[in-house]
Formats: sequence, C-alpha cells, structure tokens
Amino acid sequence: MPQLTNPILPGFNPDPSILRVGDDYYIATSTFEWFPGVQIHHSKDLANWELITRPLNRKTQLDMRGDPDSCGVWAPCLTHDGEKFWLVYTDVKRKDGSFKDAHNYIVWADKIEGPWSDPIYTNSSGFDPSLFHDDDGKKWFVNMTWDHRRRPLLFAGIVLQEFDPVAEKLVGPIKNIYKGTDLKLVEGPHLYKRNGWYYLLTAEGGTAYDHACTFARSRNIDGPYETHPDQHILTSKDAPLAALQRSGHGDIVETPDGKTYLVHLTGRPTTQERRCVLGRETAIQEAYWGEDDWLHVKDGPVPSLHVDVPGTRDEAKYWAEQRYTFENGMPIDFQWLRTPETERIFSTEGGKLTLFGRESIGSWFEQALVARRQQHFSYDAETVVDFKATDERTMAGLTAYYSRYNFFYLAVTAHADGQRELLLMSSEISWPDGNLRFPADPVQIPNEGKVKLALTIRGKALQFFYALEGQDLQPIGPVLDASILSDECGGHQAHGSFTGAFVGVAAHDLNGTASPATFDYFTYRPQHDASDRYEIEGLVTGPKQG
Repeated sequence: MPQLTNPILPGFNPDPSILRVGDDYYIATSTFEWFPGVQIHHSKDLANWELITRPLNRKTQLDMRGDPDSCGVWAPCLTHDGEKFWLVYTDVKRKDGSFKDAHNYIVWADKIEGPWSDPIYTNSSGFDPSLFHDDDGKKWFVNMTWDHRRRPLLFAGIVLQEFDPVAEKLVGPIKNIYKGTDLKLVEGPHLYKRNGWYYLLTAEGGTAYDHACTFARSRNIDGPYETHPDQHILTSKDAPLAALQRSGHGDIVETPDGKTYLVHLTGRPTTQERRCVLGRETAIQEAYWGEDDWLHVKDGPVPSLHVDVPGTRDEAKYWAEQRYTFENGMPIDFQWLRTPETERIFSTEGGKLTLFGRESIGSWFEQALVARRQQHFSYDAETVVDFKATDERTMAGLTAYYSRYNFFYLAVTAHADGQRELLLMSSEISWPDGNLRFPADPVQIPNEGKVKLALTIRGKALQFFYALEGQDLQPIGPVLDASILSDECGGHQAHGSFTGAFVGVAAHDLNGTASPATFDYFTYRPQHDASDRYEIEGLVTGPKQG
C-alpha cells in the first residue's frame, strides 16, 4: 500500500470531521473568523484532497461581524444519515474569560455541494457539537458543556440530548455522559456504534502540546462510559521530538474494504520557540480494532509522519505555482474576514479583484482583506495593485496575516500632503496594546501608476519587495520574523489562538469613502528550501521575476 507523508490537509485546517458516503470521503474543518464558514474537502483515496465547498456562505447562516480573533466557526461535524448530509457547527461570539458565548446550529443538504439549509439553533451550553444517527432512527446531539463557576477548569463534561428533526429542536432530558480523564479539558465529542457498543471519541488536554484523543465506550448511549485501557489512543504529549505535535481532536472512518483510519488535528512547530506557523493541520493514522473491541492506532499512541493509505498523493500538484485571476469570480482558495456582505468589500467585475477600503486592518467588524492559507513553510507571493491613495488614512497592498495582533502589511498609501508612498507596517506581537511598528522608512513613489508588490518567506525569514512599472523588484525594509504568524504568538494565553498564517491583499479607507483598490492577479509559489526543516537561516535571494 502506498505511503504518504502527513499532514493530508496542510495549513490551517483544524478539528477534522471525516465521512465516507459510498466511495467518496469528505473532511470538514474549522474556519473560525474566516468567511465563508467550514471547509469541506473531498477525496477518493484518502491521499489526494480537493477543497470543494464552504457551505456557510450567506448571512442567514453565518454573520461573524464582531467576533474576536479565533472565535467564529469552531469544530464542525459532518455526517450522513442515508438520505441527507448534516453539518453541526458553533459560532463563538466570546471565548476569553469565564463565559463562553457559543451558539450551536444544524444545517443540512441533499448534496454535499449544497444548497445548505438555513440553520436550526440548538443551544449555547458549550461548543464542539456533533450529531449521531442511531440505527433505531433517533438522532442525538452531543457537545461539551461549560460551567463558568468551576475553578480552575471550566470544562464540565460531555452532554447528550435527543434532536427531533421534524420539530427542528432538541427534546427530552440532557445527560452528562462523560467527565473525561485526569488530562482534563474534555471536548470535541464524536459518537459511533459497533458490535453493540457505543463509542465516544473526545479531545483532551487543550489544543497545545498536551493535546490528545481519548476513547471510551458503553453498552448504553447515555452511559456509563468506561475509558480505554490506554486512556489516550493518540497523543504527542510525551514525545516532544515527534514530527507531529499538538495531536488530538479526531474522528474515525472505515474504508469499503474494512480498514479503519483516524484523522486528527496536529501542528508542526518551527524554530526553537516551537511556533506553528501553518496553524493546526489535519493528519491521518491507520487504526485497527482489537479482539477486545477497543480501537488502537497502529504504532501509536504517538502519531506517525508516514502512513499507508489506499492512494498516492500527487506531489507535483502540491508544489505547483498558483496564479489566480478573477474572470470567474473569487477563487475558492480565498477567504475574507467575518462579513457575509461581500459586495461591500470586494468585486471581481472585469476579471480583476477590486477591494473597497473599509475599516482598519485588524478590525473585528468590516475590513476588506482577502487572503489564502499559507500551506508551505517557504513560498513567494506577488500581486500588482492600482490605488490612488489620498492621505495616510487610505492604504492598499500585500499582507502576511495571522490576527489583529500578528501581521505584516506593505501598503500603497500617502503622506498627509497627498504624496503617494509605500509604507511597511507590522504588529510584531503587539498584544495587548495593538500598536503598529514601522520596520522601515516610507518610500516615496509617483502619484500615478501601478505598483508590483511581492514577498518571500523562507522558513522564518520574511522579505518584502516592490517594483514600479517597467522596473525590477527590489527589497523594502529588513528581513522580518515570519514565525510570529503563529498560534503561539496570536495574542492570547496558551490554548487561545486557533487559526494559521494567511497571505493576501487588503484595502483600508479610514475616511469612510470606500476607496477602490484594483489587483490584477495574485501568485502563490511554493518553494523547496533546506529540505523544509522549518527553521531557515540566511539570506533571502528574492522572488522570481514575472
């Protein structure tokens, strides 16, 4: 059987929920504050995955304006009951402090591509909900529950309640079925049934370096549940040198020939600070059922970097340059922040991307920032912008972005007297003050004409470039530390930042006049560099011209 190298969904793709319908596999992952909500990838062989849809794509389903960084859509669960696809998700409105405002919803569709229904609101008692379809026809809603009175930990266990699809609401009693192990922070529940047993897979230990998949079972759906003899069937917490760290929050699937696989969240730390620039990714492990009816991860519990799967990954496609144009609308690789009212922040008329400057970079409400995931440790990015900046409150350009506290931004803007200039801005881990840093002096440029903007990342080394029309690219500013675009520097305590690095374009108009900025194209070019061993030192040679 062919081997692949994990992860199967590189870059920010956390909290995987996997499903097989016939010969088709689907994985749904969290998107947090990025719109549209939930990524669904498709595969025929568990090796090659294609992003096919983001189902939460209209205002009636999802409006995240005002959601803080790393809030929004958490831990979706994708299932199929033989007739319909079901998707359960949380929209988190607040996560810091004692309270969690986490609203849980259910949508459904006849086809995976949609259209998906308007949501049914279920509860706000916790997050990470899932939906289990029992063989007697009943449907069960499962989520962790949150108790703001508990100290020091606020995770109160996994709760179960019946869902009535006709009445479109939860019915009957709520029962706490599992309190977890001494690793604590029990969340991410998924229910299964096999050989007369109900199995409960949960995540524990938080999403940092103590993360784990914990397994339990019961003869009755409402418990009591006994924990697996090994407690944690997958974890890197005791293997600090393993290639895959932060491993947990999983889901299981069975192939048509009876093999079992576990997909799970993981991170690949870089630099001596162990920073996960690509965020939390999705990996896969082969598993098997023992004679004792317990699930075991092959060669586990430490996750394997190399795994046997039915298919062979197309590595050429993974390393191919992506040159995006906009004749057919917004390419599926791109997302934007929070707002469902896309007409207010961008247009693709005329085959180019026009952004309408809105609030400042880092706004939690309405800003024009369109970007794609960083999925390689080293890459080049490039665009050409046409923008008539009028003063220092109007700006548009190229950004490497994690959150309001962690970004780099090379923008065409203007001095107070109206003279256009290039300004390099950085947040440089500005939590909690949120103040900008300016790594270089502004560069004066003509008041008319397009400007080419580019950046290179080689491991942790980030360099910006620019070129006026008819000129070659030249560097602007110093080599910057790209490793701050990571969960570990996201402006929160441990277990508090959940996304990943993006690269894209932005436009901001703090005068409130929605100044347009037009981008001709966008290029993302993966690069091999020093065997991609994550911490790269040395000089940046500059992006390829073109």
